[in-house]
Amino acid sequence: MGKAVTLFHVKLLLCLPILTHQDANLFPSTGSGDGMFTSSVDLQSLLFTESELVNKLNEYVQEETERIANLKKFVKQYESLRDNAFQSEEKFVGNPLNSFLLIKKLTSDWKTLQNLIQNSMGEQLVANITEQRDSFGLRWPSDEDLNGAATGLMRLQDTYRLDTDSLARGILNGQDYGPTLSAHDCFELGRQTYNNGDYYHTTIWMEQAMKLYHEEVDKTISKADILEYLAFSSYMSGNIRRALKLTNEMLSLHPDHPRGWGNKQYYEQTLKKKGASYQKRGEDGLGDADETVNVLKERQKREDDLGEERVHYEQLCRGEEFITDEERSKLICRYYTGKHHYLTIGPVKEEEVYLNPRIVLYHDIITDSEIDTIKSLATPRFKRATVQNYKTGELETANYRISKTAWLKEEEHQHVANVYARTNQITGLNMETSEELQVSNYGIGGHYEPHFDFARREEKNAFASLGTGNRIATLLIYESDVEQGGATVFPHLGIALWPKKGSAAFWYNLHQNGEGDDLTRHAACPVLAGTKWVSNFWIHERGQEFTRPCTTSPFV
Repeated sequence: MGKAVTLFHVKLLLCLPILTHQDANLFPSTGSGDGMFTSSVDLQSLLFTESELVNKLNEYVQEETERIANLKKFVKQYESLRDNAFQSEEKFVGNPLNSFLLIKKLTSDWKTLQNLIQNSMGEQLVANITEQRDSFGLRWPSDEDLNGAATGLMRLQDTYRLDTDSLARGILNGQDYGPTLSAHDCFELGRQTYNNGDYYHTTIWMEQAMKLYHEEVDKTISKADILEYLAFSSYMSGNIRRALKLTNEMLSLHPDHPRGWGNKQYYEQTLKKKGASYQKRGEDGLGDADETVNVLKERQKREDDLGEERVHYEQLCRGEEFITDEERSKLICRYYTGKHHYLTIGPVKEEEVYLNPRIVLYHDIITDSEIDTIKSLATPRFKRATVQNYKTGELETANYRISKTAWLKEEEHQHVANVYARTNQITGLNMETSEELQVSNYGIGGHYEPHFDFARREEKNAFASLGTGNRIATLLIYESDVEQGGATVFPHLGIALWPKKGSAAFWYNLHQNGEGDDLTRHAACPVLAGTKWVSNFWIHERGQEFTRPCTTSPFV
């Protein structure tokens, strides 16, 4: 019926202007054809027609008023996001909540907005934006981007143990970054995690959406929508009784829900087949209708499933190092003259981080102007970071490495050449067999899970095309300070290196007998706040015979 009325409104709106041009075929007369104007009785009957027309026009105006009001709300939200971003674009996107909301505004919210402007003028607006996107290169995120942003936020929440309510209110690790999320924003996070089969996060974010729903004056989502997803996630988590309870509550609010009665019947039949009742009697594995998520219990279960290395990785990301005081007491800082006469008069600052394997930090080895050049050259070339398939040797994307990278040759700019030369001066290693300078930038929850830089014995095809042997050493240059997170951690050593603009970490990946050093396994922690830029050289074995001679000893 509602659809018919809407269609009538549209037809009415389209027909009225044309009627003034006396096209009699659009609304054919319902009279006998002998002239309604000739009788006062017929004229009186037209009063009812006119009255109904006024009623329908008023209904139409009311609907349009509500539509325009909703449209204005959306525009205000978009304006607020734009104005906040213009204050400092890099700082704005360095906040993961801002980044998520930005992508959400241009994906799921944009679809809702399009539904509000489905008329000739609205269609022209969408067409103009589409044309500008194609002609002027407007970047437009996809549904995959929205899912990736939500997944990144969940990764941050898990790694840094962020409280759901605090995160939704813009508080990251005790610091208020803003913005606050609406009930609809939390609902979208829950919906994305549901699509990923992550029912734990679905539940906690839908419960947060419900909490904010009760706080909101202007509701951003319906309670029935939240209840439906809570019921789904309860069922998928094995709690059929809670799924049934939530579905019953949803149907009390929305009796004509298109899926509600079918879901209710299914849950009831499932309980019946298993010989169980709605009321829990003993532990039968079908859940408790009044059960709530125990975050501590779920966290422990998750850590048990992850294994020791992953637990250590996340522990180090939070700054919980476990290097012993005895080991730390042996570490020193010095001025280091490197492997070139130039550094004799201008030594670099070297800080020992670990002794065996030896990992050091060199401070202030790259200038701000060199960093700016590297960023500007790399940005137009950025592509999703890849890893090497150890079976085929082919490069492919992977969920355990989330960032974008580009590669720079030595001859592209003097500033880039300076970095190549300086690496040789400090390490003494031959840069001719190094891979090109790789530049990386990390987005929402961007990370690189524990990995080796060197190729293991079973990775026969790794680096075969280069013909320069294995990766003997790594130099990792930090090109930005990071407000929170983003550390480079070594889970088997218990140490974390925190990004400091202008500094670089260096270590050998191989023992001098050519075998890989398993203790150099490392990871890049997700960036919680701020932006992270790094560059690195993976330096290969060939050409290093005199700088680092081989030995048969496995302990050198």
